[in-house]
Amino acid sequence: MLPPHKSLRIALVCLHTSPGADPGAGDAGGMNVVVLHQAEALAALGHDVNILTRRSAVDQPTSMQLTPGVTLTVLDAGPAVALPKGEHEEWIEEFSVRLAARAPFDIIHSHHWFSGMAALPVARKWGIPHVQSFHSIAADDSTPLSAGERAESPGRMLGEAWLARESDSVVAISAAEAATITGRLGGTAERTAVVLPGVDSGVFSPEVPADSVNPAGSQGYVLVAARLQPLKGLDLAIAAIAAIPADIRPTLVIAGAASADYDGYVDELRAVADRVGLSDQLRLIGPRSRLDLAALFRGARLVLVPSHSETYGLVALEGAASGVPVIAAASGGLREAVVDGVTGLVLDSRDPLVWAGAVAGLLADPQGARRLSVAARKHALQLDWTRSAASLLEVYRGLLAPDDRRATVGQGETSSSLHHRAVA
Repeated sequence: MLPPHKSLRIALVCLHTSPGADPGAGDAGGMNVVVLHQAEALAALGHDVNILTRRSAVDQPTSMQLTPGVTLTVLDAGPAVALPKGEHEEWIEEFSVRLAARAPFDIIHSHHWFSGMAALPVARKWGIPHVQSFHSIAADDSTPLSAGERAESPGRMLGEAWLARESDSVVAISAAEAATITGRLGGTAERTAVVLPGVDSGVFSPEVPADSVNPAGSQGYVLVAARLQPLKGLDLAIAAIAAIPADIRPTLVIAGAASADYDGYVDELRAVADRVGLSDQLRLIGPRSRLDLAALFRGARLVLVPSHSETYGLVALEGAASGVPVIAAASGGLREAVVDGVTGLVLDSRDPLVWAGAVAGLLADPQGARRLSVAARKHALQLDWTRSAASLLEVYRGLLAPDDRRATVGQGETSSSLHHRAVA
């Protein structure tokens, strides 16, 4: 093993979305938050971290320092415009060529399958370990949404399975995701590690600034923070709030934007609100910066996470850190992010009336809500980004053995040939 004090040169590859973008905008979501904060924590521990992403605008600088020790590098691959998520598969090979032209790192950690397909052959060429994180795992269109995200491009499902088998390690964000990696994708338990995310409990805090403003009426508001897509179950949140009696009904605030793959989805949500009579108490406010989002969390009476599927549900942890009870769907990692009956409620049902009853019940029980709030904050304080980065370093150092034989595996193969084999 490498000496524990040795500084590592770490590449974090995020082909289709930049961790520098505000979460909730386009394809920027929980993955962006995890990558950025783990990178910052790794750098604070003395390591040199480079986040590599695809150029999506002509005016993006090629390189910029995000924080001390963390560099964001933009590689040219395809047109310099924002693309629908599914179109990025077309530019995997070009991105891989640009990545291979750079000086080698000690380890490459790919985030999402696009990144892995581009980076794994480069790692093999350099003879260094390749670590894969998926953040979401695709499921066939014929399965319920609870099985996972829909495959937005042809090679995704086979590509994910190939990466789970071939990467030196796969890092999952929850035990639920780890079970999917080993059960559905064919990864092995020995090469699958769970590294829980953290939360910035200083930014996401119950402390209310003097200039805090309530964006809703006398009944306050409940908050959903998510990318606007069917997987997030926003229609359930709308129907549930609409079913609460009008005299105690809070406003529903939804923070986030639809990506290019779901153009027009905002109109669909407004149509749902019209149909159930919630138009006057629905606020679709678009994406927000981290500081603005933190202010929204701390001002909310409740946070709702009605997703059909989540590998973890970082929003639930941010709500907990803000001292706000969370009501979440019993899907994937949300069962781990929310401790049912302790930090919030986890609902097995997707019946809007069940959700309406849970919301109304907590709104009518301030003492019960306060008990959940205190426990939620206490739970979140145990999970910080330094601990998350330290766990990640254990995975990295476990792969960096001096007798490593990766340099002889797959040399001469390109991203194109490996991609072809993976999806054939």
